[in-house]
Amino acid sequence: MSSMNLEHFFPQAKAWVDTLGDIPPGSWVKGPKFGYASWEVGHILSLIMIGGTTILMNLRLLGAGVTEEEPAEIYRNLRFWQNVGVIGIVATGLLIGAANATKLYDSSAFTVKMMALLSGIILTYGVSRPVAAANGAVGLMPKIWFAIGGAIFLIDLWMFSTTDLIDVGIYHVITAAALILIPVTRGRLRWGYIAGMVALIAAQFVQTHFILKPDDYDHLNPVNKTYTALYGVWIVGTALITLFRGRGEEGGPLTKLVDYSTMLVWVLGAAAGRWIAFQ
Repeated sequence: MSSMNLEHFFPQAKAWVDTLGDIPPGSWVKGPKFGYASWEVGHILSLIMIGGTTILMNLRLLGAGVTEEEPAEIYRNLRFWQNVGVIGIVATGLLIGAANATKLYDSSAFTVKMMALLSGIILTYGVSRPVAAANGAVGLMPKIWFAIGGAIFLIDLWMFSTTDLIDVGIYHVITAAALILIPVTRGRLRWGYIAGMVALIAAQFVQTHFILKPDDYDHLNPVNKTYTALYGVWIVGTALITLFRGRGEEGGPLTKLVDYSTMLVWVLGAAAGRWIAFQ
């Protein structure tokens, strides 16, 4: 896929978008009084807040992290900070978005980020928080919201991994998924999983640094794509084992699938935001 940006979806809005940086609040943010960089820092801190607290809550549902408290107690302790994070992301995002509207309008990475934000809010507020409050039980409405938010997440993941120039950013999501599985897996499964990852990383390093020349892109690109697929198979395969390997007090396979999706969607949003600058 070459690109998928807001200009493709809303071409008639271009004239209006081009004016946003010259009128308030976009003109304020670009001015020296308010400072564009300060709002960027606030945006990143807000993302860290919502992403970090959501990951902590969902790790607990997977039986990892802060296991001394029940999921419902973890949720009650974190929900205020999740609200602050979401409000901060939206508020700062609108301001810096208005100041940089023309660039974002033509950015596939920005489209991916916006879809991740939508999916993240749905999965966090419509699914993950109610599930945590119920100590892992998944009711009817969370199932409905999960179908909607999960579908948006999968479409967004496909767009990110197939769009030119930003597709390499999928390694951020792969790395996050790989790291999440380390505390989630147990016993021999954990050591087998880690050993497999180390073997794949070592094999890729040897092949792309010693067997192939560093500038032999015609051969390096397909090799790297092959290893990306192998990483995905290894990570997803291990995650599937954790889904069906016993039912803990926090819930069964659907609860765990909710947890994985909700954590990774925020990583996807952060990764897409990073790659806006590279388009």
